[in-house]
Amino acid sequence: MTDDELDLIFKALGDPTRRRILDVLRERPEQSLFEVCASSFAADGKSLSRQTISQHLDMLERAGLITTAWKGRTKTHSLNVTPMRVATDLWLRKHL
Repeated sequence: MTDDELDLIFKALGDPTRRRILDVLRERPEQSLFEVCASSFAADGKSLSRQTISQHLDMLERAGLITTAWKGRTKTHSLNVTPMRVATDLWLRKHL
């Protein structure tokens, strides 16, 4: 893992909305954009546009923190914890 990849993971995790999305996907994987939007609203009552949620999902996907799959014409999103574990291990090794 490069320093740029490490930075991207920690940048993605630095945003509270993205962490909330990861929590939603941890509780129930394979959610569509619509489901993530609905779950996000149900969790804290704050409504974010589909475009905003989509941009956050894109950032999380680029960081490798979520995976996507197509179920028919619906794109689903799931949490991928592996990059978090690898990034944390690498970062801690560098600083111990």
